Amino acid sequence: MPKKKDNDIISKIPKWVWLLLSLLAAVLLWTALSRNPATANSFYPLPEVFASAKTMIDRGFLFQDIASSLISAGIGFALGFLFGVPIAFLMAWYRPVRYILEPWIQFVRNIPPLAYVPLVVISAGIGRKPQIIVICLATFLTICVTVFQGVINVDETLIKAARVLGANDTVLFIKVIFPATTPFIITAIRLGISAALTTLIAAESTGAIAGLGMRIKTLSTLFDTAPMLLYIIIVGVIGMLAEKILKFFERRLTSWQEKREI
Repeated sequence: MPKKKDNDIISKIPKWVWLLLSLLAAVLLWTALSRNPATANSFYPLPEVFASAKTMIDRGFLFQDIASSLISAGIGFALGFLFGVPIAFLMAWYRPVRYILEPWIQFVRNIPPLAYVPLVVISAGIGRKPQIIVICLATFLTICVTVFQGVINVDETLIKAARVLGANDTVLFIKVIFPATTPFIITAIRLGISAALTTLIAAESTGAIAGLGMRIKTLSTLFDTAPMLLYIIIVGVIGMLAEKILKFFERRLTSWQEKREI
């Protein structure tokens, strides 16, 4: 009974209150780290970090870097998604495709992006093209593996029932496989976005002239800590905004799915 009462009290607290509490905890932790002699050099006071935004704007870098990274990450993610989802379905549905492609996918996905960045630069040159290739490869592997697991875990009873009712492969895919796999596709998109953002620094080390990852690397070599921290925060904020947008669409696309309330 006490546990139920506690849960009722917690459920009555608005989510924005929890968000404020979370932000307050983060600010307090950051402040403590910035005042601790052991970590003060790595965690500048937040006012200095946010004040560095004006410096980067005056230099003409901030918005240019954000736009450049969003373009590279967006195109790389889109290509990874367009290649990853169909190949995942083919691998799950046709055994010969799976037997041929799965060993390659398992091999490449265990290699960190930094390892094949030099090869991409040698073959594709410098600029945005190698950035897109590296991000595409990272997101493709993540999306392909996640969607593949979703397809092979579709309830076999549903597939057999559809076959009995005369469904061909096309109808089976549209009416059974795709709806049942939608939650896994959304999870794959979430993981793919994360992979695209975390690959930015490696991808933009390929001779980029702008970008969040390139600027973080440049600022770190100059020991310009305040703007570097600002850029790291910006990457995190972009990821959080993408997550919120994805959840908005998830609630509408998978409203039929029963979810356990915690």
